[in-house]
Amino acid sequence: MDADLHATILKLLDEHRILTLATLRPDGWPQATTVGYVSKGLTLWFMTGKDTQKAKNLARDNRVSLTIDHDTTDPMAIAGLSMAARAFPVSDEATIRTILMDELPKKYPEYGPMMTGLDVSGVAVFELRPEVISVLDYTKGFAHTDEVRVGEADRAMVEAAQ
Repeated sequence: MDADLHATILKLLDEHRILTLATLRPDGWPQATTVGYVSKGLTLWFMTGKDTQKAKNLARDNRVSLTIDHDTTDPMAIAGLSMAARAFPVSDEATIRTILMDELPKKYPEYGPMMTGLDVSGVAVFELRPEVISVLDYTKGFAHTDEVRVGEADRAMVEAAQ
């Protein structure tokens, strides 16, 4: 993956706070929901209730599509990400606590007080590992998209740069 594209992806991940996540319902229809996320390199994490529809959907099929973007009044200023990823439940309690108690409050400082007394027994944390990333940048032309496939070398390169 091109270094400039890597930098653009990381910048967009850092600048935004929510993503729209599409999972697959039991009847095959996609279900899109909005969730907050944190990221490190090309890996993203989000939390949800253990009994939510998205958690149940992911238990059946871990393939997801997601978008990260924001509203703009200028259509030629659209910039964002679209990803095909796999979602993996995080079961390691230390990792869950790090995501919820350390990483989440950095991105969402207003959540700090809520996280202090949170009973994590009812919380599911998922790790999102992108396989295909489309970088939308309309400043380069209407509907301009750069698509990249993410390999292990790409993940390692980003992690080493941090």
